[in-house]
Amino acid sequence: MVPQVSTNQNTLFLNIEENLQNKEVEIELLQETFTEIGSELNLDTVFQIVATRARKLLAAETILIPILDENCETYTYMGGAGINADEIVGESLPLEFGVCGWVWRHKRPWWQGVLDELSEEERNMWEKEAGTMILVPLQGKRHFLGGIAGINKTNGKEFTRRDLTLLSMFASIVAIAIENAMAVKKIEEAHKIAEDYQLRLEILNKQLMESSRELEFLSLYDTVTSLPNRTLFRDRLTQNILLAQSNNSSFGVVLIDLNDFKQVNDALGHDSGDRVLKEIADRFNNYISAQETLARPGGDEFIFLFPNTDKKSIISKTKDVLKLLNEHFDIDKSEIALSASVGIALYPEHGRDIGELLRHADWAMYQAKKNKQRYNIYDPETDDTSLGKLTLQADLRNTLENYGFELYYQPQITLNGDQIIAVEALARWPHAEKGFIPPNIFIPALEQAGLIDKFTYWAIEQSLKHAHELKKLGHIMEIAINISTQTLTSANFIKNIKDIIQNKENGKHLVFEITESLFFSEYEKVSDTLQQICDLGISLSIDDFGTGYSSLSRLKRLPVSELKIDQSFVKDMSHSSDDEAIVRSTIDLAHNLGLTVVAEGVESKKVYQQLKDLGCDLAQGFLISKPVTFNDLISFLKKNTT
Repeated sequence: MVPQVSTNQNTLFLNIEENLQNKEVEIELLQETFTEIGSELNLDTVFQIVATRARKLLAAETILIPILDENCETYTYMGGAGINADEIVGESLPLEFGVCGWVWRHKRPWWQGVLDELSEEERNMWEKEAGTMILVPLQGKRHFLGGIAGINKTNGKEFTRRDLTLLSMFASIVAIAIENAMAVKKIEEAHKIAEDYQLRLEILNKQLMESSRELEFLSLYDTVTSLPNRTLFRDRLTQNILLAQSNNSSFGVVLIDLNDFKQVNDALGHDSGDRVLKEIADRFNNYISAQETLARPGGDEFIFLFPNTDKKSIISKTKDVLKLLNEHFDIDKSEIALSASVGIALYPEHGRDIGELLRHADWAMYQAKKNKQRYNIYDPETDDTSLGKLTLQADLRNTLENYGFELYYQPQITLNGDQIIAVEALARWPHAEKGFIPPNIFIPALEQAGLIDKFTYWAIEQSLKHAHELKKLGHIMEIAINISTQTLTSANFIKNIKDIIQNKENGKHLVFEITESLFFSEYEKVSDTLQQICDLGISLSIDDFGTGYSSLSRLKRLPVSELKIDQSFVKDMSHSSDDEAIVRSTIDLAHNLGLTVVAEGVESKKVYQQLKDLGCDLAQGFLISKPVTFNDLISFLKKNTT
């Protein structure tokens, strides 16, 4: 006999079968979710999969995924599915706002059953706040991530404990995938930041190199004629001196000064005057060979360097050059006739260094102009200028031994605070018979007489003494001193400096100014010496920057901390776009290399303001103070610091 099954039993069996089928569907859904997101590393895709699967799992109207922000003060809805989800995703809220904050604080799920565990006051608050909602935490391996929230069942019922168990299990499965995807996104963002930084760095380096090339051109070539300027010509002259010494050969310098060229500028304007200069440069340039040099040192002057020549051949070349000026210049439908006065100096007959050759060529040119000659060769027998007699060794030695030289000081002021923080020591020679003799006369004479080392050590001792006196008066500042290449490269230089300063604290009072040309001719020889100077606490400054031939790569490698822009670029920068461009490029270049910038020759408030706007650090010049005696410096500091 077959047993009869009651209606209640049949219903029970159907419920069990339905539950088993639901569990199979749920398990299958969990497995599919795990498989789908297991290899997915795109965070937005992971959030979309999780939201869609969770909504299906709970039969919820809406699923939202709030994720805790890095500041742990806010959370942002990073994913969602269902009704109004698109409007909510992307919104951020304070952590204390809403159910997400409760879950974060308690590290446990929220659902309606929690209300029974709360006080009456809390229950009333959260019952209105939560509505029909379930939210389980997303807990990663390392920290709390956020949660998965279900809002409203599609059948209108409330979420059950079974829903809570399912969603908690689901959250534990997807939390690791979300955390991994978040980590990948951070890596990608970090990589993007690194790429952006690398790109910006490449752009900055490109700009730096372009500024360096522009600065190099502006500092070495004349912008009107594109010929080498005075700086580059001096470099070529140095090379020819070295070559002539090794070959026992001679060469000539021919300085050309156009007569009355000011009248051209006054009559036709400077633009037309520049066109005349350009045409002259073209005529001269077409005449010279590859081994010869033509430069425009400035104004209405041109200068030639003719290697391997003697007096007879250089006169012949000079006549050829003058013939090039015979043909008229057609400018703005006007024919212009020009003449010139020429001075000639030969190496080694008329000088063995740059200073002598240029000075004697200049003297010969003025003699030609004075005597209405087309050209004149330097003749030492007729050079009766008093400056020539100032190089007498006995006179210099006597002055040095009897402390006849004096140090004057010129203040340097910060452009961002108008504070005097340093001074430059400048030597003066009050000659008993001839009055004050300029440094550009007696410094080369000291070098020629072999007395420059002794003079330099005296200047360092005197500066250090005055630095200590200033410190006692409450003025702590550095004193800058020019150091000649000859002294810097002498055998006992470092030993003598150590004997003078005695300790590193004393060294901190001093700044040694070195010439830019040092980087070109003596770089390998002095690089170690410069580092030893810094080890003594002494700072290094590049003096007269822009007038030499420094290499950017060498400049980056040397332990210098300061760069001084030569006054020839600063004085007229308020009405010279070329000078202003050089100054701007120099400041940018120096700051990119971490160097302080000092502008020399500041003589007007307009230039002072320009430098300030360009970001220059320090200014020095007659606008602030002319060089003064030490006693006058004390008075100046007292007046300007009280």
